[in-house]
Amino acid sequence: MENQNNVTEFVLLGLFLSKEMKTICFAFFLLCYFAIFLGNFIIFITITYSHLIQQPMYYFLCHLALTDLAYTSTIIPTLIRDLAAKSTNISFNCCMTQLSAAHLLGGVEMFILVSMAFDRYVAICKPLRYTAIVNRHTCNMLILTAWAVAFWHSIAQLLMVLWLPFCGPNQIDHYICDVKPLLKLVCTDTHVVSVLVIANNGMVCLITFLVLLASYIVILYNLRTHSVEGRRKALSTCGSHIMVIVLFFLPCVYTYVPPPSDNNNEKEFSVLYTVIAPMLNPLIYTLRNTEMKNAMRKLWCHKI
Repeated sequence: MENQNNVTEFVLLGLFLSKEMKTICFAFFLLCYFAIFLGNFIIFITITYSHLIQQPMYYFLCHLALTDLAYTSTIIPTLIRDLAAKSTNISFNCCMTQLSAAHLLGGVEMFILVSMAFDRYVAICKPLRYTAIVNRHTCNMLILTAWAVAFWHSIAQLLMVLWLPFCGPNQIDHYICDVKPLLKLVCTDTHVVSVLVIANNGMVCLITFLVLLASYIVILYNLRTHSVEGRRKALSTCGSHIMVIVLFFLPCVYTYVPPPSDNNNEKEFSVLYTVIAPMLNPLIYTLRNTEMKNAMRKLWCHKI
């Protein structure tokens, strides 16, 4: 394929064209970004400066909070700017940077959730071997693996787009630069690339989601042999994880599994995993977790 790229910048059409809706959305997403930053920052500080950092589950949660902060910072500031500005142009290089960064950080978040599921599986199904299996070395290796796999996933997304010819329309019907809306602007047949996108994004999201669901089904099945207090504590923790997984993965599957040519309101659904899920994660992990609430109370009351 000969790469004839005549496009130097794109125009992000955003979520809405109405000026009134843009004003409302500007205030809403600004508050969402503030809530994301504050909530995840509090979780990060609470875990880092308390005894919880020694526990693998909270070690992963600390990394998840940092990833949420970085992930949303690649998307929401651009969204807020475009809602307030008259010009919503983005250069080709900035568009590719946002594409690769969003998929890198989104992939890291996905695999951190897998690591948290692995931690809960070992803790509940193999409690006698927990400290031997899930030690700090294992946790660090899982985090490094998440970054390595997400990096190659991001590079694959970037290379797929860079080799495509953009020679005419430059209006992206989305609020971020993503693979599927970009494929609609390519001036050549994209059937093969569409299949690769579904395989690389859609199937990865779907398979990971199904693996996570299967792991939590096994965990819940094994809880029947535990005491009432043990079941209550485990269900509280696993319930939080399942809520986060559903909020993140279901919109991802809906967005990336259908072919790019389908008009399935993907940009509206992508708000769920780019904005709403990172905003609700701190609430889910704190309001439903007694240890987190106690640690926050001790740390912040002491600081104040």
